Amino acid sequence: MKTSHWWKGPVKADPDFGQLLKVLRREVPDRPTLFEFFLNAELQAFLAGDDERTPENTVHAFRNAGYDYATICASDFSFPLAEQAHAATISQNEGVRITDRTSFEQYPWPDPNLCDYTPLERAAAARPEGMQLICHGPGGVIENMISLVGYDNLCYLLVDDPALTREIFDAIGTRLVAFYKILLQHDAVGAIIGNDDWGYKTQPMIAPDDMRAYVVPWHRQIAAAAHATGKPAIMHSCGNLVTLMDDIIDDIGYDAKHSYEDTIMPVETAYDTYGHRIAILGGLDLDFVIRSPEAAVYKRAGQMLERAAEKGGYALGTGNSVPAYVPAEHYFAMTAAALEQR
Repeated sequence: MKTSHWWKGPVKADPDFGQLLKVLRREVPDRPTLFEFFLNAELQAFLAGDDERTPENTVHAFRNAGYDYATICASDFSFPLAEQAHAATISQNEGVRITDRTSFEQYPWPDPNLCDYTPLERAAAARPEGMQLICHGPGGVIENMISLVGYDNLCYLLVDDPALTREIFDAIGTRLVAFYKILLQHDAVGAIIGNDDWGYKTQPMIAPDDMRAYVVPWHRQIAAAAHATGKPAIMHSCGNLVTLMDDIIDDIGYDAKHSYEDTIMPVETAYDTYGHRIAILGGLDLDFVIRSPEAAVYKRAGQMLERAAEKGGYALGTGNSVPAYVPAEHYFAMTAAALEQR
């Protein structure tokens, strides 16, 4: 980007993670606060002033953009998958590793205690005063389940072999909980994200009762692990989760919900419906941000901040993340609505 109407250069004000904490407690922050899950490589390079994708540059990019935190991939912990195609979209049935009990028992289950947390240490050392890290997982409970067994196979397993289904879910869940517990012991980690896409546009990926039986209990443990250390837990989940919002709020106890889409529930409606029970993060629909005029993006962002000005519990951002196909000027038009009040 050579010139920009909206970008005024790196934010001069110091980060203050306490402002995001106020949002997560459903309080009113002292000034408009930003939240984003991740920034695409080109945008991060521009913000950091360096093309190299490193933990340090992630911190610099988030700081320069005006965030009070940086989201960090803290470790190499992951669930090994079979080779998959590298494309913009892939089948949810491709690259499965587990098809029956034998393959389940032979699968090389990772141990989070043996993984490399150097990225977390490097990001922690790069933080300016007032900034904390927010760490996410290598996918979530049902996401990793689908990656390991395939979506069609999961649907069959739920009916044909509930015992094996539970064992696989539990093998994933126990390791994710252990991973988050390791992260939460680090002083630089201010909060965690339980990232797990639960739904499609019209409904959850599996029946709500199956979600409650196999998935919700592990998220309850993830949130409890965060709360046991006095730190908030954020849920990032795409899809239509109307039938599961009570579980997310009252059973699991997530402090905030991230990821919204206008065709499912506009963020304005989500805030009015759930904002008194759970903090609402981001929410400006990606399609809207991409295709609308910059002035319209700026206007809607400002209106959302005004909507939450008295009640609090809201941080401005996109409905999901900032992938490469989001025009940078549209992103900066959105953040300008908050940053102009700094």
